[in-house]
Amino acid sequence: MMTEMEIGTENPKICAILLAAGSSTRMGSNKMLLDFGGKNPIELCLEAFSGIADEAVITVSHDTAEAAEAAAEHSEIPVRIVQGGARRSDSVLNALTATDADIVAIHDCARCFIQKNVISASIESAKLHGCGIASIRPVDTVRADSTGEVIDRNTLLLAQTPQSFDRCKLLEAYDKADTEFNYTDDASIYAYAGNKLFYSEGSKLNQKLTTPEDIDLFRALFAGNERKGRDLEMRIGFGEDTHRLTEGRKLILGGVEVPFEKGLDGHSDADVLTHAVIDAVLGAAALGDIGQHFPDSDPAYKGINSLLLAKAAASLIAGNGFSIGNIDSTIIAQRPKLSPYRDEMRKNLAEAFGIPVEKVSVKFTTPEHTGPEGRGESMTARACAMLTSR
Repeated sequence: MMTEMEIGTENPKICAILLAAGSSTRMGSNKMLLDFGGKNPIELCLEAFSGIADEAVITVSHDTAEAAEAAAEHSEIPVRIVQGGARRSDSVLNALTATDADIVAIHDCARCFIQKNVISASIESAKLHGCGIASIRPVDTVRADSTGEVIDRNTLLLAQTPQSFDRCKLLEAYDKADTEFNYTDDASIYAYAGNKLFYSEGSKLNQKLTTPEDIDLFRALFAGNERKGRDLEMRIGFGEDTHRLTEGRKLILGGVEVPFEKGLDGHSDADVLTHAVIDAVLGAAALGDIGQHFPDSDPAYKGINSLLLAKAAASLIAGNGFSIGNIDSTIIAQRPKLSPYRDEMRKNLAEAFGIPVEKVSVKFTTPEHTGPEGRGESMTARACAMLTSR
């Protein structure tokens, strides 16, 4: 097995070789210039490799040079543009000689739905073994067309890109390649030179844009991906609340009545924990604060159970297209000991906000007899909430 040290460095330089020397022969128009969500395949692939590769080399034809240059202007990583050749192998060799990287990840820009985890897996395999060929198993029944005989699909792999290699070893393989043979991928050249192939995890989404019929499929995939990206948009909010401790009031925290000689003073039940969480949730959605929605000047909220306010806030959040991912909170108080009531508080908050209890954290800390909380004059709660937009 090859180690990282054997390829020359513990932090090898990574170059993405992006093959964009497409033509218009099969598609009717150049597939590298098609528009998916306002971006062409070259731009999409360059974005996918940004943050993983240290640089990129794009191989182009006369038709795609201008698009590649425009993509390079907005790239987060340095880009070189080289002329592609008559064959795929010619294009790759031109790119290999234009970089001094330790590892090259060779990728067809026609696979513009490539995912970062697939790229990373291919590169990691190349670091360890000298090569990493993104691949998936066929799921359909496979037959020999001449005999109809079923071929065991568990013995087959569908090779994709990226195909990542130790650059020096791949150059050696190119030197040994049969110049008369038209290799369909770089793994074939690498294996022809006597090197063992290693495979990394590919993806069913890593489809290749090949025929005109693929265009509608790709646009549907990109539309779905954009929706998914919006689903995963995260918002973070922070909330804080303080109430004075006073005699003659019940101490309510997270909807739990805690036995104590004092309670928290306020217009409602003065549940400082629930109030902080409500503010965190509203803040994450940029929907104001608890005082704006449930003012203490309104008699309707006099003495109200704050968990009811939490339920109202949860409905407001949902109505604005958000769902709660998780809640984390801390109560700052010298006394009483609150940990015996933690689970009940979590349960109450989870029910009020309509989320599983495992997504609610309640913690406690004492201020070591400092400040108004340490002197027993008040209690403070702080909370953070994470929302996702739907």
